[in-house]
Amino acid sequence: MNGAATNPDCHVLAYAGAQVKKGLDTAQKLGTQNFVFWGGREGFLTIHNTDVAAELKHMANFFKMAVKYREKIGLKCQFLIEPKPKEPCKHQYDYDAVSVIGFLKHYGLENDFMLNIEPNHTTLAGHSYEHDVVMASAFGMLGSVDSNTGSPDLGWDTDQFPMDIRNTTLLMKTIIEQGGLQPGGLNFDAKVHRESTDLEDLFIAHIRAMDTFARGLRNAVRIIEDGIIPGMVKDFIKQNGEPKVTSGKQEKYESIFNHYI
Repeated sequence: MNGAATNPDCHVLAYAGAQVKKGLDTAQKLGTQNFVFWGGREGFLTIHNTDVAAELKHMANFFKMAVKYREKIGLKCQFLIEPKPKEPCKHQYDYDAVSVIGFLKHYGLENDFMLNIEPNHTTLAGHSYEHDVVMASAFGMLGSVDSNTGSPDLGWDTDQFPMDIRNTTLLMKTIIEQGGLQPGGLNFDAKVHRESTDLEDLFIAHIRAMDTFARGLRNAVRIIEDGIIPGMVKDFIKQNGEPKVTSGKQEKYESIFNHYI
């Protein structure tokens, strides 16, 4: 009933395919390095009128056709899927990073796609800000990041500029540990608040958000170079003799982390 690649109406599917084809043709002319798929309506509002198994298979076939067309026209770019749990649908198939990774591996697409993580979407899925970045990186599938944030107390996507140094520190630590994001990057998929109507608000938002990520990068480098937290992690996972109760020391880890903020 919804979506493009997953829509049961073949006319909608054909229209969606034509749009993607046009997008890829344009990407070829522009020398695009990254091409993001985000399925805002690839999901359902009610399970009663939805054949989930069929729709997932249709979506996989749609992506496979996109991969073949990319090869046909000789487009050298990275394909990415951007997870989001809901809005506008009640439930979207690309719910979070692990959902997308499972989908890609199930349909043999894991070598053709990476993930573009938007932390605002991650928090909508009930996870912490850095969760999907960390999980995608752990599976070797973090390709790019939409550098924004949201209001955790709201239930919808607000696309705010990131201003929390703790969050950017955690993100940059993961990105450094995986060796960067090439050919992806940090993209400001963000906007000023509706009430911020002055031109300077737009300027300040961009500069301050860049400064926040720069500070996060510096903090992350110090954490990695000092080696205190990584060393504690290694000591924690060591096993010597009979298993025994070992303190997780969460408060100590958090205290040391805050030293770098």
